[in-house]
Amino acid sequence: MAFSSSQPPYLSPVIPFSGKIQGGLQDGLKITVNGTVLYCNGTRFAVNFHSGYSDNDIAFHFNPRFEEGGYVVCNTKQNGCWGPEERKMHMPFQIGNPFELCFLVDSWDFKVMVNGNHFMQYSHRVPFHRVDTLSITGAVQLSYIGFQSTGIWPVNSAPVTQTVIHTVQSTPGQLFPNPITPPMVYPTTTYPMPFFTSILGGLYPSKNIFVSGTILPTAQRFHINLRSGSDIAFHLNPRFDENVVVRNTQINSSWGSEERSLSRKMPFARGQSFSVLITCEGYGFKVAVDGQHLLEYCHRLKNLPAINNLEVGGDVQLTHVQT
Repeated sequence: MAFSSSQPPYLSPVIPFSGKIQGGLQDGLKITVNGTVLYCNGTRFAVNFHSGYSDNDIAFHFNPRFEEGGYVVCNTKQNGCWGPEERKMHMPFQIGNPFELCFLVDSWDFKVMVNGNHFMQYSHRVPFHRVDTLSITGAVQLSYIGFQSTGIWPVNSAPVTQTVIHTVQSTPGQLFPNPITPPMVYPTTTYPMPFFTSILGGLYPSKNIFVSGTILPTAQRFHINLRSGSDIAFHLNPRFDENVVVRNTQINSSWGSEERSLSRKMPFARGQSFSVLITCEGYGFKVAVDGQHLLEYCHRLKNLPAINNLEVGGDVQLTHVQT
């Protein structure tokens, strides 16, 4: 089977954001944006697909506006001039809540999904292959921008591990600029549960693990485990029946002491999308949820390279995994 390379994601990019789409837009490319709408007066945000970094040519302007009950404006700008607006008089985003926004490019239009549900289509007014830049502005905090080539993997296929060697220059907000240790990319929208995969090379300081998905409406619990053989070096366990996020380590089939306290409220919610970024440091793990720091956890297993497996299980549906 032939595979098409997807570029590495941008993790926790700073707003305003502008970044290259490697190879430009292509038929079947899916771009996923995870973030949270912020509270502020006159709340708006915009996702723009450009030709180059100039804002004179915007192939697709996607602009949720929260005034007047909320609506979404779509448009195209050519040679500095806007065309006729298309308005969708429905607001699928909620201020203060995380969201997952997906753009699927095909020959005729952009298909837009919000939190897993089809929202709208926008017909191409200019050739989409001219687009090579994505920008996002406004009242949002971003946790993830991912790129995935769809249509070449069967819908019901299991995830396929693909190695991508990165030779791009390091830019703000872009993960994995170092070509030495490539990440493992899972280019599919269907993940088996529970999900297991290896972490190439094990853990080391500055290593990132990224998991995103949607929590089931009736969820009780789910877990993300970083494993070393039969031991669990780090167990991250949101529990909705207890409204707590439990952390622990299991060695020789015995659990250690639980850690439960948080500096802020429970960041996960039933029926909502989520993103978790786990960063390994020399002293322990740092965990961010939906782009905001949540907690730290000191290493109890010190042999970091031996921590080389990821496990996700429980009441969630996964959308992206990056190790």
